[in-house]
Amino acid sequence: MPAHPHTSLSTRLAASSVVALLLLTVGCDSPLGGNAEPGRDAQGNVAAVTAGHPLAAEAGLAVLQSGGLAMDAAITAAAVLAVARPHMNGVGGDMFLLYHDSATRLTYALNGSGKSGSAKTLMELKADGLESMPQSGPMSVSVPGAVGAWSEGLRRFGTMSFAQALEPAYQLALAGLPVSERLASDIAAAEAILREEEEAARIFLPGGRPPQPGDILARPDLAETLRTLQEKGAEEMYTGALGRKVVRFIQDRGGLVRLNDMANYLPEWTQPLSGRYQGFEVQVVPPNTQGVTLLEELALLQHHDLEALGHNSPDYLHTVSEAIRLAFLDRDREVADPRAMRVTTEELLEPVRIRSLAETIAPAGRAPSIEVETNADNPNTVYVIAVDQYGNVVSLIQSLFATFGSGLVVPETGIVLQNRGSLFRFDEDHPNVFAPRRRPFHTLCPVIVMSNDRPWLAIGTPGGDGQTHTLTQVINNIALFGMTPQEAIDAPRLRRLNDGSLAIEEAVPQEVRDALEGRGYTVHPRSGLTAEFGGAQAVLVDQISGRRRAGADRRREGWAVAY
Repeated sequence: MPAHPHTSLSTRLAASSVVALLLLTVGCDSPLGGNAEPGRDAQGNVAAVTAGHPLAAEAGLAVLQSGGLAMDAAITAAAVLAVARPHMNGVGGDMFLLYHDSATRLTYALNGSGKSGSAKTLMELKADGLESMPQSGPMSVSVPGAVGAWSEGLRRFGTMSFAQALEPAYQLALAGLPVSERLASDIAAAEAILREEEEAARIFLPGGRPPQPGDILARPDLAETLRTLQEKGAEEMYTGALGRKVVRFIQDRGGLVRLNDMANYLPEWTQPLSGRYQGFEVQVVPPNTQGVTLLEELALLQHHDLEALGHNSPDYLHTVSEAIRLAFLDRDREVADPRAMRVTTEELLEPVRIRSLAETIAPAGRAPSIEVETNADNPNTVYVIAVDQYGNVVSLIQSLFATFGSGLVVPETGIVLQNRGSLFRFDEDHPNVFAPRRRPFHTLCPVIVMSNDRPWLAIGTPGGDGQTHTLTQVINNIALFGMTPQEAIDAPRLRRLNDGSLAIEEAVPQEVRDALEGRGYTVHPRSGLTAEFGGAQAVLVDQISGRRRAGADRRREGWAVAY
């Protein structure tokens, strides 16, 4: 491979003009090697990108083709997604990433989640009559961390300027977003939410109705915001006039975020958590994410011969479901901002404890009897992978949480504010209890899987609580059942719902679903390809040839490209 570059590529990165041309074209017949066909990986010997929208993936790959690095491509794609998937992520949301540096063979985790506002304490919120954190509106808004994390990722491991990385997103917002069938459907489903807020309705219900496929969704306010960030830098979001406008709006609506909360925000570099699975090292972002939950699921499954059970057999699906159930009991009791957790991740993953829990799983057993309230889930997230010519890898995920986050759009900015604060609890004995300047629990879970101290697989998915369900099954499909990334993603899967029932895609044979019902499960068959089962993306790097094989999920708008 070529030597790792140490000098700036700014004079060589004319990516902005290249990507601007790409943004004028949306379609499945991508000249860069998209994966429009079921089972077909995008393959290349040099680099690969996946993203939750075709325009973002192609924008990221154009950066790589122009000489940029994985971090340059990932942040460029992430910014484009902020425009292309406006109901799922954006300037008003959060972000996490894993970065593997090929030169040092080290992996770094970047926590780009914002903290809660400090305008009131838990006692004051309860005195106001609140019994739980509102699920939407101004009280649900925490500090938006994505913009600062984009900038920090580029500062440490990129070669492009912040302004260059935002240019394709700016161009897309300026020209207007071509509305796909999926986006039209998603906005139509959220119409009632959008009508509750004048600014949200003005932007996303143009002419008083949801946009139709083929329409152009105008985003001049967001374009102006992106241009301001290009000119003044990410700090404008936190200490500049833009940040003051955001805070003034939140405060006027009775929210908790204050100016000093924005000004004190810093993305945080941490060490990834890792665990062994099937001879590989699985790396995740530590709490406040549910990365530890994925590691626990895999650790439990390590004690069972899944290959012998057979892919998507009743015994296999029951075993996977039980591993998810046990890991989620720990997650929902213990995972939070690490500064507030009662136990360590090492204690959750302690081998003797894991072995004891795994022994309670009988592959031929019956569904457990549980009583739990069904809670709303918010699987609205986007994901990006970038693998460059030097072997650097970025696994990045960002989100608003619910559809259109808090439902609030800051006037004259186009910024949709997240509702991550809605995940806080009011139970003072719980580690995820609300407190000023505390990070809430996050479901976001980017992953890098290592083999021989080198990246073998980058993988991630939207899907709220279901992210670890999807990741576990797709990782098994590749690592145990020999599928290519696209085959592994296309394969039918289950999602364990929090009431203990199983949503299972109808491509899983009827006799398998009948067998699970015979064991006491309530099975909800799902027809077609739906976003309920996530939107997995993966890039597999051949350890010998270096060939990149990329796949993306047709259940959403995922796209994989390579060269």
